Amino acid sequence: MTDYKTLTCAEVSVGDTLEAVDIDITTGLVVCGALATRDFEPVHHSKAEAQATGLPDVFMNILTSQGLMTRYATDWSGPEAFVNSIDLKLGAPNLPGMVMTMTGEVTAVDASTGRVDITVLGENNIWGMHMQGTVQLTLPQEA
Repeated sequence: MTDYKTLTCAEVSVGDTLEAVDIDITTGLVVCGALATRDFEPVHHSKAEAQATGLPDVFMNILTSQGLMTRYATDWSGPEAFVNSIDLKLGAPNLPGMVMTMTGEVTAVDASTGRVDITVLGENNIWGMHMQGTVQLTLPQEA
């Protein structure tokens, strides 16, 4: 079993960058993400419905994107971090066969509260920016 470490506020500084992570966008990820978030819009489940809107295949829903953004931030911060808020803006759709690269940077640290803001960018390899936004976490102040 791997021991997961949670960062403390003292270990984080404005300008710190998070390691880039590539996520393969598969039909399973798109469809199962939509089902898991109770999004039954046909464009997330049916290729024919998605094609009727002008896209070549099913496309990722916003709640799956939000989940991936949150996971990216908490994989970096560790399991004891508390997610305060997520601010997300969508751009180009994610479709099966694409790869989304997620990057992030610490943009604010409040040592008195343990709050940390992280800007996150998810870009796919075909159309560019899929999502961008900010995740605000509270980190422990001491180990």
